[in-house]
Amino acid sequence: MAADSSSSEAKVHIVYTERPEDEEPEAYHIKTLTSVLGSEDAAKEALVYSYKHAASGFSAKLTPDHVSQLLKQPGVLQVVPSQTLQLHSGPGKAQV
Repeated sequence: MAADSSSSEAKVHIVYTERPEDEEPEAYHIKTLTSVLGSEDAAKEALVYSYKHAASGFSAKLTPDHVSQLLKQPGVLQVVPSQTLQLHSGPGKAQV
């Protein structure tokens, strides 16, 4: 498989949002994702984790187009790629 991945491949991003006032955080996060992904089922499938205590936000599998659309949504403060690193054995096998 080539080292370059398709620009439309979904990768995990962290989405920082305003803290919802009248709604449970996870419901707010799903609603925000639904506005971009088109359905609640797609939003639930993409959602990796909903942050509720130290920060307000969620991690989700998103394409670059989804990231652009999310940045335009009310209450979305920042979207950043997840910094998860994978270790591989052998020379030339590590991917970042």
